[in-house]
Amino acid sequence: MSRIQLENVTKKFGSVTALKNVSLDIKDKEFFVLFGPAGAGKTTILNCIAGIQLPEEGVVKFDGEIVNLVDAAHRDTAMVFENYALYPQMTVYDNMASPLRSKLYKKDEDYIKTKIQEVAAMMKMENLLERLPSQLSNGQKQRVAMGRALVRSPRVYLMDEPLAHLDAKLRNAMRTELKEIQANFGTTSIYVTHDFMEAMSLGDRIAIINEGEVIQIGTGDEIYYMPCNEFVAQLMGDPEINLISGTLAKSEDGYTFTMEGAQKTYELPKEKELFAKLGELGLSKVDIGMRPQNLLYSFEPKEGYIKCSVYSYESIGNKSVIVAETSGLQLRMIAPNGLSVKIDQDIYVDMQLDHAMFFDAGTKGYLTRYNEAAVRAIAAEQEG
Repeated sequence: MSRIQLENVTKKFGSVTALKNVSLDIKDKEFFVLFGPAGAGKTTILNCIAGIQLPEEGVVKFDGEIVNLVDAAHRDTAMVFENYALYPQMTVYDNMASPLRSKLYKKDEDYIKTKIQEVAAMMKMENLLERLPSQLSNGQKQRVAMGRALVRSPRVYLMDEPLAHLDAKLRNAMRTELKEIQANFGTTSIYVTHDFMEAMSLGDRIAIINEGEVIQIGTGDEIYYMPCNEFVAQLMGDPEINLISGTLAKSEDGYTFTMEGAQKTYELPKEKELFAKLGELGLSKVDIGMRPQNLLYSFEPKEGYIKCSVYSYESIGNKSVIVAETSGLQLRMIAPNGLSVKIDQDIYVDMQLDHAMFFDAGTKGYLTRYNEAAVRAIAAEQEG
């Protein structure tokens, strides 16, 4: 149970800067997620917290105490590695028991047996305890690696994509279990993932990491509904957000948006706060962000809808994704399963602009959105 802080941490590998002035403040008992694309620096952050790697600049603190010069063994962390790191000559039972038999954290064998049976039942691997790692599937090895961490009660759990190699059904079950485990243990947890659904479902707060820098920190809803730039907006969502370039112009009682390429002009739905913000910004060129669920479609012509053609149609479980194309712009939409859709057939698309986000076409930074005050209030309540 610890508050973990990184202050202006920079880590280099030769001429490559893996982390650039990273600052994080992770609260005691918080489930904190590091989310970003591969190679962003997420694992390096974990390694600096664990003491596996030492930063060239900046400090790492546990409960306000600087631990840069404290070796990894004495930081009292439990880490789950992406590549398992199991002892090949030991059984599953002995692998899980190994941290409880170490000199620093030694427990008696009765305690070890009870703890391993408890965690093995939780991880659904009671029948694997006598096997060697070579007799396990990758998913089973991943569960053993997680179990080895969970038998301990450390100051902080560090998890590097621990569900990556599990099958889909077990991965979904383990998301729920992990959140419950963390709540029951009351231990600070830092979790690395590049899976949007994991980040949203697990994290009390999420840090978006890219190219060694922290781009945005907030609750899942805050980042999803108010991403700080187009990169974050594209990262948070599946299917990916639609970014539509165009021009804003003042009308008699509001604003219009003219879509590039299609040359379609929309009257923006009236909202006093939004129009005031757009007036302050004084921009004409903007990108509008529309989530796929906020696009409407019809296979028959409808007034106000843009004529497009079906570029692709993909059925994914409980929903389908239609990609429509017009004037070089591709628009992603969510549809129910069971549709009879042909590639290149006509489809007509409209936007629910009262869900739009606005980004600067030049800097790609977030400007504003509809219902921003309400979204901020909900995010503040969640964080509080």
